[in-house]
Amino acid sequence: MTDTAPGTVRATAGAGRPRTLLIGCGALAREILALIAREGWDHMDLTCLPAIWHNTPGKIPEGVREKIRANRDVYDRIFCVYADCGTGGQLDAVLAEEGVTRLPGPHCYASYAGQDSFAAMAERDPACFYLTDYLVRHFDRLIVEGLGLDRFPELSEMYFGNYTTLVYLAQTDDPELDRQARAAAARLGLAYTRDLTGYGELASELVRYA
Repeated sequence: MTDTAPGTVRATAGAGRPRTLLIGCGALAREILALIAREGWDHMDLTCLPAIWHNTPGKIPEGVREKIRANRDVYDRIFCVYADCGTGGQLDAVLAEEGVTRLPGPHCYASYAGQDSFAAMAERDPACFYLTDYLVRHFDRLIVEGLGLDRFPELSEMYFGNYTTLVYLAQTDDPELDRQARAAAARLGLAYTRDLTGYGELASELVRYA
């Protein structure tokens, strides 16, 4: 599965461990799969919804509901590897109805940075635009093309005119991704800073749930 594909990665269940389905955002797929491999969670499967849905977050709640209902009878447990992700509480309403829990916090940036650290960061400088490894890799497709900046460059000021800094929350220490993130900041006319977060609370939440 690619990190944006809506398919499911299946593994062989570990003896005595409850079969668990992770319903994740495609933007987190690479990191979730890395954690599954690192921790030896052979009782966990991953299925993802398209990362591009972050540009239309209204699709996320019902997409998650469909995944839950399609898999409820197959798995012992289901965990939603989404934060609120711009759904304005609609995802929480669906999850409450379906009896499934999710990652805490407003979005994956806070999961990587840590809820308290991200809140302090946002309070200290609210004019920051955030990227993760995934968003750096797919900046042109998701940001430039997704927001129409390739066709209408004048929209850049409308979208980013109130930002001052691009903050790259890095999951990996990769010089090439750092270079790409710097280029993205330059394209948007923003200052640049990088914070090596690793997997942050994404890892600790999955460890706790596992």
